[in-house]
Amino acid sequence: MSLFYTTHEGLQAHYTENLVEAGLDEAGRGCLAGAVVAAAVILPRGYQHKLLRDSKQLNKQQRESLRTEIMQEAVAYTIAEVSAAEIDEINIRNASVLAMHRAVAKLSLQPEILLVDGNFFLPYQHLRHVCIVKGDDKILSIAAASVLAKTYRDDLMTKYAEQYPMYHWEKNAAYPTKAHYAAINEFGITPLHRKSFKLEK
Repeated sequence: MSLFYTTHEGLQAHYTENLVEAGLDEAGRGCLAGAVVAAAVILPRGYQHKLLRDSKQLNKQQRESLRTEIMQEAVAYTIAEVSAAEIDEINIRNASVLAMHRAVAKLSLQPEILLVDGNFFLPYQHLRHVCIVKGDDKILSIAAASVLAKTYRDDLMTKYAEQYPMYHWEKNAAYPTKAHYAAINEFGITPLHRKSFKLEK
């Protein structure tokens, strides 16, 4: 497969010359609680953006602005979850892939190739796929999926924080921060915590 380089400040607009590409990324893989979330995004051919890149390199205001634009401009996009209970049952690596599979399954347009952030993926039906390490800072459609997955999951954990305010998920999104570990030590775990993870420190 030949690469078709249409770049903008380091990010490629496309990976192939003429295939319908869906970028895939997940958010929440390293968290101690809550679902892992994946997004799939098909961008218009030739789409470019000055700001769009890995969501971790953006501030909250930038991510929110980009989320709105991606949802308006994308040819198709979807977001899917795999719950903490499912993560405990099949492990986080398989759960991350399952979330991506669920996102692809919901797309209104059938992609011809999947561009996956990272180095591990399991084939989805008959579709071709390619894994790209740090793909969310190389390919625009993967970066777009990164933004949608991250913003959706942050909103999800903010909602759960209303039910379990002592863990401050609205601030830490359930990542393994000192404050999160301290809350677990003081209050124990919730039904949303991933019991297969190390929850004490």
